[in-house]
Amino acid sequence: MSTKLDSLDRRIGARIRMEREARGWSLTDLAARSGVSRAMIHKIERGESSPTAMLLARLSGAFSLTMSALVARAEVQEGRLLRKGEQPVWIDPQTGYVRRHVSPRSDLPLDLVHVELPPGAHIRMPASAYAFLRQLIWVLSGSLVFMEGAMRHEMREGDCLELGPPTDCEFRNEGDTPCTYAVAVLTKV
Repeated sequence: MSTKLDSLDRRIGARIRMEREARGWSLTDLAARSGVSRAMIHKIERGESSPTAMLLARLSGAFSLTMSALVARAEVQEGRLLRKGEQPVWIDPQTGYVRRHVSPRSDLPLDLVHVELPPGAHIRMPASAYAFLRQLIWVLSGSLVFMEGAMRHEMREGDCLELGPPTDCEFRNEGDTPCTYAVAVLTKV
């Protein structure tokens, strides 16, 4: 893993601590609200462990933030232009899933995220990660199976899906080539 990604992991950990402390929560409080162990939260906050996508989703959901907002608060500066080289990139240490926050940080209630899902990879997200937002998934290349609860959506290049009410979800690349997709996240205002 590159130094920049290690640095982003440390900034994400510091941001999680800031969000927790701003709410007056202890590690035990955040653990109870997120379902993530107190020990793991402590390791992430200290920059000793890189969080997985599932852990980030649980932690951001506990804060009533999107994963995009949490990463953006850790990295993205205010402004209307966010150049590709400045867009925060985070790699899930468990699956190799690459997540790039594309949209500038602003007062718009919209975040754009570019994702590369390796062949055979799957990412589970808890319903809490979707409780306060609406989103669209647009497949840019490859194929994606999106499990929305028990409902299976088989998506190909160019397909776009609006997510329904919050439920546990899973992104799956059942193919043998990478899948690239964009997620447009609209936070409720």
